[in-house]
Amino acid sequence: MVMRCWGLLPETVKKAQLALDILFVISTALVFIGCEKTKQAPPSLPPPEVLVTEVIQQDVPIHSEWVGTTDGYVNAQIRARVQGYLQAQNYKEGSVVKQGDLMFTIDPRQYQAALEESRGDLGRAEANYGKTQLDVARYTPLAKEGAISQQELDNAVQANQANKASVEGARGSVDNAKLNLGWTKVTAPIAGIAGISVAQLGDLVTPTTVLTTVSQVDPIKVYFPISEQEYLVFAKRIREAESGATPRDRVSLEMILSDGTTYPHKGRPDIVDRQVDVKTGTITVAGLFPNPDDLLRPGQYAKVRAVTRVVNGAALVPQRAVQELQGSYQVIIIGSDDKVEIRPVKVGEWFGTMWVIEDGLKPGERVVVEGLQKLRAGMTVNAKAAPAQSAAPETSASTSAVQ
Repeated sequence: MVMRCWGLLPETVKKAQLALDILFVISTALVFIGCEKTKQAPPSLPPPEVLVTEVIQQDVPIHSEWVGTTDGYVNAQIRARVQGYLQAQNYKEGSVVKQGDLMFTIDPRQYQAALEESRGDLGRAEANYGKTQLDVARYTPLAKEGAISQQELDNAVQANQANKASVEGARGSVDNAKLNLGWTKVTAPIAGIAGISVAQLGDLVTPTTVLTTVSQVDPIKVYFPISEQEYLVFAKRIREAESGATPRDRVSLEMILSDGTTYPHKGRPDIVDRQVDVKTGTITVAGLFPNPDDLLRPGQYAKVRAVTRVVNGAALVPQRAVQELQGSYQVIIIGSDDKVEIRPVKVGEWFGTMWVIEDGLKPGERVVVEGLQKLRAGMTVNAKAAPAQSAAPETSASTSAVQ
């Protein structure tokens, strides 16, 4: 009997152990459930904040730009007219000279001597002419009376004519000698800025020697190439401006200097070259710009801008609102329900800090300008208005397009 009870004891122990395990699991689950009940649910995150601006609509002047080079309105090479040794330089290099100002002096002594010699020849010719005039006057009545032969009178008349021609030739030699002597004083043919002297004092100069250059820089020319296609578009307008049918001030040019600043004076087209360069497919245009302070000098870099057309009622958004992805463009729209929409658009020209949108947007729609990276389609956002910015270009170009 006792052995039977001891034989049943292990089975009882197993059952008791199983009951304890089940009780432990139930109690543990109850503890976790109680903790979950006491734990508070996390608060929901607020929608992300973004800055938006409305699509604006206005007429936009579209500019074209060309790289050009400044040049003097007139560039006069100063050359010697006679041969001789350079005796003096009478101007300050880089200064403004007036027309007729003395610039160089060539040794005049040989030309002064030539003038004196020519004057002596003229004096002898005039003396001979005076003698033959007296002979003709004396022989004429004598020939009528038969005191001398007609042959003698004719000889006197011919000698008088020859001496008269000699006087005219001698006078021409004197005038030529005066010119040569005067050309030893090299003067400025135009008013302008004088360049650095090429010839040095003591050099033997000839009529082929370039001494320096004087450039008239007010107004100053700017040469810039335009494409053949651009020329075909504007050829009629350019001809009208050249003929005076269209006021030239309606064709306004703007110049941007090498430091990025905009030149304060507006220019106008002046001339168009006679042919298209077959190598580049461009034709050269010269514009004229006032230069009252002589700020611009020949050879400077210049970027020329002009209004080439006007887009009426263009949709404009800031450039930072447009995203480029593999050659396509998109903007993020915030609807009236503050939900995000990613929309592809077709972009056009830049207008200052704005971008012309040719297709995909309507005026008044809200586009995101800040916080684009964290947005996904369908999200709800907290949209706030971005600070207002001007749609005008950074460089104030004339909006008086060639209509």
